[in-house]
Amino acid sequence: MLISFSTLLFFGCLTGLTTVLFGFGGGFITVPVVYGVLNVTACSGADAMHIAVATSAAVMLVNSVAAALAQWRQGRLRRAYVWPLAAFIAVGAGAGSFAATLIGGTALRLLFAVYLLVTIADSVLRKGFLAVAHRTGPKPLGRVTTTLGGTGIGLVAAGLGVGGSVMTVPLLRRRGLPMAEATAMANPLSVPVAVAATLVYALAPTAQACTGQLGYVDLTAGAALLLGSLPAIALARRLTARVPDRVHSVAYVVLLVAVLVVMVAVEGRHPVGS
Repeated sequence: MLISFSTLLFFGCLTGLTTVLFGFGGGFITVPVVYGVLNVTACSGADAMHIAVATSAAVMLVNSVAAALAQWRQGRLRRAYVWPLAAFIAVGAGAGSFAATLIGGTALRLLFAVYLLVTIADSVLRKGFLAVAHRTGPKPLGRVTTTLGGTGIGLVAAGLGVGGSVMTVPLLRRRGLPMAEATAMANPLSVPVAVAATLVYALAPTAQACTGQLGYVDLTAGAALLLGSLPAIALARRLTARVPDRVHSVAYVVLLVAVLVVMVAVEGRHPVGS
């Protein structure tokens, strides 16, 4: 139990750093970690992946709000890129969260891995992410991107418990925003996903009721992660502006690759049916 708590605390700190530096509300780190911890505890069973995604959403809610407030105080948020995109993300998030409760844990893990792989390939192979082309200024979001794109982001992000930063950051990056601003905008855009997902998962009936659980949300694991992440957010907000844009974008892709490797490794140790 102590080892599990220490593990969650450590990765909570890492989540706080990635929330500020990369816009990740926590899902890419907390989903694999919570899933791995649950698989070595007595109360996990077939719902381990659902609990991991639900707990990630709850942690992401707190982290995203804290980071968004910090970014707002530093003047990094642009209203035109946050609203009304956030409203359509919220619509998609409600549907995505509900759909995820109906999908089996194995399918959810597969979707999570495929989602990561596609994002990595898109960031590396398609121009406009690793290096932003010289323009007179950032391009505005179109109506189709705001409505259909926002709904799609919410649908996928809430379903997988990842906040949507992996879609909003490349989207804003290709509109000409520097990484510091693109990642800053990802924090408030993750809030509607986190709210919808947390409510759906917390109120969902579970197949196996465990102590310290609210619906699918593991309150103990969530508290341990937040104990590490919130102080890290307060410290990391001062680092963002100091990271060179090119280094920032490359580090973003490297982190995605690392998370994919961890997810595959965890799955390999706990094959289907274990």
